[in-house]
Amino acid sequence: MKKKQGILSYFFIILGAVMASSSVALILLPNDAIDYGTAGVAIIISKLTGIQLSLCVLLVFMPFIIAGYAFLGKKFTIKAAVGSVVYTAGLDFFEHIPFEISTEHFLAVAFGGAILGAGLSLILRNGGCIDGSEILANIVVKKISDKTGRNYSMTPVLLGFNAVVYLTVFVVIDVTAALLSLLVYVVATAVIDHYTDHFESIKQVTIITQDPDGIISDIKNLLNKTCTIMDSRGAIAGENNTLICYISYFELPIMKEIISTHSGSFSTVSTIDEILR
Repeated sequence: MKKKQGILSYFFIILGAVMASSSVALILLPNDAIDYGTAGVAIIISKLTGIQLSLCVLLVFMPFIIAGYAFLGKKFTIKAAVGSVVYTAGLDFFEHIPFEISTEHFLAVAFGGAILGAGLSLILRNGGCIDGSEILANIVVKKISDKTGRNYSMTPVLLGFNAVVYLTVFVVIDVTAALLSLLVYVVATAVIDHYTDHFESIKQVTIITQDPDGIISDIKNLLNKTCTIMDSRGAIAGENNTLICYISYFELPIMKEIISTHSGSFSTVSTIDEILR
């Protein structure tokens, strides 16, 4: 069963990457809009230098893949690498297809951004990533959290990174491209938030278990996180413990693996908008 789920996760990552690359190459770029994040950086470089877009995407994203391997682990990096390679190959493929949807700019932003967001949602929901800004934000938040012992949202880092991208578009390309690209970001992130429940926010994992020590040990060793422990009682199961842990969206796959190795455990995941101290 786990092997089947693993194969399906890679299938959806590949499908999502194809959707994202087709949206960028066939809809957004012909209508003067660009992708956001590191893909946006690569598009800017390609427009200014004339270098092939797929090559620019690969060169820009590669340092983030390496950083992801160093800080976020092998499994995450493999999925991120698969997604980015397929996205890059998709851009190269769709760039050479003599077909593009050139329409009224607002329609292009709406449909192109929605398809892009849907593709990215598939990738994120299956533990992958094709944008270096998300890897950067995850690394920054992880380093700060490890140092301070507090949990932080990735939102400020992502907003700051993309603000720089759009300001650059505004300065070196033109105002129309910057505004259209900003609308792409708004539409795409709205779709992503709908299907991933605000992936950039802090996640609260509540675990009900009769093996708290084993789960706590795994969480400490694999995620470098701690838990709040509460005594609880089930109507059928009897005495147990309720564990509460705060993690990032990209740490959820590891948490799922931890919980799956401890039979009889039950868990829920919820999004936390803010933690007051």
